[in-house]
Amino acid sequence: MNTDADPRFQRSRQAILSAARALLLEKGPVAVTHAQVAERAGVGRATVYRHWPRSDELLAEAMATVRMPLLDNPTAPTRQWLTRELTALAEQLALADVRAVATTLASTALWDQQMDARRAQFASILADRLAGALAAAQDRGEVALAVPVRDAAAFLVGPIYYRSTIEHGPAGSTLIETLIAAIGTWTTP
Repeated sequence: MNTDADPRFQRSRQAILSAARALLLEKGPVAVTHAQVAERAGVGRATVYRHWPRSDELLAEAMATVRMPLLDNPTAPTRQWLTRELTALAEQLALADVRAVATTLASTALWDQQMDARRAQFASILADRLAGALAAAQDRGEVALAVPVRDAAAFLVGPIYYRSTIEHGPAGSTLIETLIAAIGTWTTP
């Protein structure tokens, strides 16, 4: 019997995913464990494991269903907004579960088309949001960019991702301020 076509299988999967999403939004990534999700969804832990054998895969799926607030709704002065956003990103990547999801997404995308589509969507959202915010800041005279606006995400997010996932080190305020200063000449503090 194909379990994907079984309505009970689909209902339990949706209940688990809804529970994981709710826990993620309420308590953050560390709350998305098999035990907590099973309790919230009203299913046994074995059922959660059957759908998602690894907690990082469950977290990745839950994260994919939640609206991504990162780099959303830019405010002026842009440099201060960007500092807050990149600091929030660094703080999230400092969490072991988020770091696991980020690296799992990147590595799984090499072999899995569905994960690669998620990776591409995530990258596109970040690049588009950042490009729009920096283009608007440049139009307002806040910054004269030294990098192409479409490359800003790689210049800003890339080193934070590297520091957090490859080095397992903190991407602190000095690194973040250095990155922001390197993308152009800012006219506001």
